Amino acid sequence: MPLQPTDKIWMDGELVAWEDAKVHVLTHSLHYGCGVFEGIRAYATSRGPAVFRLGDHITRLFNSAKIFMIDIPFTYDEIVDATKTTVRVNGLVSCYIRPIVYLGYGEMGLNPLPCPVNVSIAVWPWGTYLGDEGVEHGVRMKISSWKRHDPNVMPPAAKGTGMYINSSMAKLEALKSGYDEAILLSPQGYVSECTGENIFVVRDGVIITPPVSAGALEGITQDSVRTIANDHGFGYREDNLLRSDLYTAQEAFLSGTAAEIVPIRSVDDREIGEPGPVTRKIQEVFQAAVRGEVDRYKNWNDYVDG
Repeated sequence: MPLQPTDKIWMDGELVAWEDAKVHVLTHSLHYGCGVFEGIRAYATSRGPAVFRLGDHITRLFNSAKIFMIDIPFTYDEIVDATKTTVRVNGLVSCYIRPIVYLGYGEMGLNPLPCPVNVSIAVWPWGTYLGDEGVEHGVRMKISSWKRHDPNVMPPAAKGTGMYINSSMAKLEALKSGYDEAILLSPQGYVSECTGENIFVVRDGVIITPPVSAGALEGITQDSVRTIANDHGFGYREDNLLRSDLYTAQEAFLSGTAAEIVPIRSVDDREIGEPGPVTRKIQEVFQAAVRGEVDRYKNWNDYVDG
């Protein structure tokens, strides 16, 4: 989906014009892929724009940086405030938010320790990631030939920039084959996650999602699904899944900040069908929660204007 430029991007403590938010061609992370990022959304509410689970996202950003031994030169509170400021100055009622921490210009080579650490936050309007048709009727999925990272090769618990070439290769393979999205398996053959989303199956009213030991990133939207499921009487558990569990699922769906909650219509041409009642209920409550319409989840909304 093409980017829609906004007015300002926050870079290392200053707001700069969108067109001036540039880095040098010898920026370290451009060459070696060492950086961390987050994907966050702000939603329109009756009280103005609210960033969904902002604190949890920034906590994960700092945790990712810690795994890669990157020292972010700003505090948690400074990044939270900068995120809300960037949404506010761009006058957006809803948007996607991309904080990124990267190793900058000044050093080259595989030793990242001498490199300067830069932080930027950009915001822009971004609609439904997997399309309105997918949200309504479900997406067609393909099990990728590319495996998810072994945790002793790349740390899947970190949201690292260079690691996402794994997801890009799987996504490309799926699209070229005529599908909407890909599912990656762990090196041990268990279902891990999609290219940028967590995955769930529904069996006899119980929602099952792969554990982090299968290589899945701990998703913040995934955690929201868990909370909603528990509050609405659905069973929920983490458990290893085989590809055959996807083929025979009564319902299946995926979750992510960009994608939100999207039903899965088929996997490897095995039809699951139209979204079922569990998926629809999770979708319905989640969409109300992100817009500040559910008092039970009001702590998930971080209002830009206080």
